[in-house]
Amino acid sequence: MIPSHIDLAGFEIEIINEMSREAIMKERIEGHADKYDFIFMDYSPSLGLLVINALVVSDSCLVPVQCEYFTLEGLAKLVDTIKLVQKKVNINLKIEGVIPVMYDGRTNLSQEVVKELKTAFDDLTYTTIIPRNIRLADAPSFGMPVFFVDRKYGAYGSSDLIFENAGAIAYLNLAKEFLLRNNKKILKE
Repeated sequence: MIPSHIDLAGFEIEIINEMSREAIMKERIEGHADKYDFIFMDYSPSLGLLVINALVVSDSCLVPVQCEYFTLEGLAKLVDTIKLVQKKVNINLKIEGVIPVMYDGRTNLSQEVVKELKTAFDDLTYTTIIPRNIRLADAPSFGMPVFFVDRKYGAYGSSDLIFENAGAIAYLNLAKEFLLRNNKKILKE
């Protein structure tokens, strides 16, 4: 798991004059990739050199899509960028899936965005939908994943975690769906 960080804001400026700047990440990861089943890279939703680097080194990408109007326009630009990367430098790149996030079932807009995603991306749209959730929004301020912010231990002191938060439960379901789509055994239900 390679998380995004505020320090990456200067990445593009630092590499602007580098040779093969779109492949810097590929050079760093290539020798290590076969040690892992999956490598997840998180980055900002901009379409700059950092995103291009991630697309060049990746086999596939998961695309979280906020359930808001302008997000669909941004998604179209990302799909165009993916096609360009496929054509120029990474023929194997594919969209692994599209994940509706920040979903508010009380709004027609959220429902319409999910409907549009299913129409445009068919089987690539994950069935798991990540809800708009206060705990998910608060977790970064604690510097922790939502799983550690909102949890309690199981009955009688068991070490099994019980999650009461809809956001945490949704992300666990997303992980299960991802593993099932990639034919990986889920270790513990």
